[in-house]
Amino acid sequence: MIRVPQVRVVDEDGSQLGVMATGEALSLAQERGVDLVEVAPMAAPPVTRLLDYGQYKYEQTRRDKEARRHQRSVEFKEVRLTPKIGKGDFDTKVRRAVQFLEEGDRIKVSCRFRGRELTHAYLGRDLLLRFAEQVQEHGVIERQPLLEGKSMWMVITSTHKPKTQPVATVDGGAASPAVPSPTATPDPTPAAAPAAAAVGAPEASEAAQPAGDR
Repeated sequence: MIRVPQVRVVDEDGSQLGVMATGEALSLAQERGVDLVEVAPMAAPPVTRLLDYGQYKYEQTRRDKEARRHQRSVEFKEVRLTPKIGKGDFDTKVRRAVQFLEEGDRIKVSCRFRGRELTHAYLGRDLLLRFAEQVQEHGVIERQPLLEGKSMWMVITSTHKPKTQPVATVDGGAASPAVPSPTATPDPTPAAAPAAAAVGAPEASEAAQPAGDR
């Protein structure tokens, strides 16, 4: 329920209707068969909009689900080397790291020392830096080689954007574009349903979802 005496009203098409008394705005919403929704409560005066709140919430939920479906979190992968690794194994590790980086992931490249190999830790550092050179077209060193215990490791960050999941086609047609994530705005709540405004009853429940989209 809107408790301020005046509000700025925006209609269904986004046109400014100006500042008016809250009661007048509620009456206007009732005449048009829509809800009066407060979209910017911190403004002076608060900004309200005339819209079908149930339909608005349904569309917002659908957009949120679609956006989450295309999001992909960056993962942290690990590639392990040894100071005496052969050329074939080294090249295999490089190819695997390139795959991780092309997918937008970060990788931790470590070199494990055994026995007296630790006395020649510089060999591990040279190996890690050589590894970084092999993947430099796909990633950059985020953390330089660091010796911890019997292991030396570094972190490489991808220069590629994380790949998203493929978009499903609609009725055999072209793939629908990804829906951008909505901006972080406070969730508006309806001031009152049109019918409720006329009789002073509690707020009406949200409108049912369209039958074709259930």
